[in-house]
Amino acid sequence: MGLANGRPYLAIPGPSVVPDRVLAAMHKASPNIYEGELVEMTHRIIDDLKAVAVTKAHVGIYIANGHGVWEASIANLFSRGEKALLLSTGRFGIGWSEAAIRMGVAVDVIDFGKSAPVDVSRVEDALKADTQHAIKAVLMTHTDTASSVRNNILQIRQMLDTLGHPALLAVDAIASLGCDELRMDAWGVDILLAASQKGLMTPPGLGFVWFSENALERCKTSDLRTPYWDWTPRAAPKSFYEFFAGTAPTHHLFGLAEALTMLLREEGLEEVWARHAALARTVWAAFDAWSAGNPEIGLNISDPAFRSHSVTAARFGTPYGTELRRWCEREGAVTLGIGLGMADPTDNAYHGFLRVAHMGHVNAHMTLGALAVMDAGLKALGVPHGSGALEAAAKVVSQA
Repeated sequence: MGLANGRPYLAIPGPSVVPDRVLAAMHKASPNIYEGELVEMTHRIIDDLKAVAVTKAHVGIYIANGHGVWEASIANLFSRGEKALLLSTGRFGIGWSEAAIRMGVAVDVIDFGKSAPVDVSRVEDALKADTQHAIKAVLMTHTDTASSVRNNILQIRQMLDTLGHPALLAVDAIASLGCDELRMDAWGVDILLAASQKGLMTPPGLGFVWFSENALERCKTSDLRTPYWDWTPRAAPKSFYEFFAGTAPTHHLFGLAEALTMLLREEGLEEVWARHAALARTVWAAFDAWSAGNPEIGLNISDPAFRSHSVTAARFGTPYGTELRRWCEREGAVTLGIGLGMADPTDNAYHGFLRVAHMGHVNAHMTLGALAVMDAGLKALGVPHGSGALEAAAKVVSQA
């Protein structure tokens, strides 16, 4: 007998669960792309995208995923041969650096490993050594989707200001926007990146780059941009099509408009942040209980201050990460994330990791349900683990 029939739950860190309302908003006939509803809605979306990033900066909408906005940011920030300093705290930091290198940027990488946040003192040393100010931009992730580390962005801005270093600060917020507290202007971020398929609760296909007036001015001479990636016409289009360098992604825009209404005008951004924080603590409480019976079980990031509120990376010991994922999907209709970047897929250690997402359109019963299925899976697979995980998780919810 199988118990997986019914509505499945995709608990991976993107694409996240798409609300029925968003799907319904997309389910309509193609609109007039020259005037009327679509044009008016796009202007509202631009204002809402600024609100969700808590910024007055410009924003460009790209028909792309997160990898696309990596390339968009690089194309607008740099000329060939210019230097970036990239702060890596997981696989996605490395991915951004690889894209920059392939586009002709000289990248210095400070790699903080797979289980630790940025060490500000090491960044400070690197910038102090840059006496000629060759580093044009510091690139970093807010939340690395693979490691689930959450970095302190404001500390890096304050350090740049204290040193008087002119490098622009560019932040990948693909896994954190609409989940974790993020204040672009207050934190002094010059360039911010995000995508539609995570905290913004919309199917994959839209990428966003916010850029300050300072970034726009200082990047005017950058020579890597091509007509499609150029952010200038997207920020101040003379014709509607320039928002998208061509035909608008009409149905994605209908869905995004509905998602932003849910986030900003119905729940409210600070309530959204609080909900994600509570659900994250719920997951952590379950892992604390499970790990009491098995030191092989644990969270990837030890300090709660640096844990993401949108995704939790964890270890179960080989082969139980993979076995538990497969059991949960097969028997409980819960799909968990792979342990991306924690080990090479050809390495046996790869099978000891997984990720639990709690981002976007997620509530208490979804998170508690996923944890209950995981608890059942540990029992079914005979994995040694501590008791009381579901009680501990429920207690967090009851006190939220």
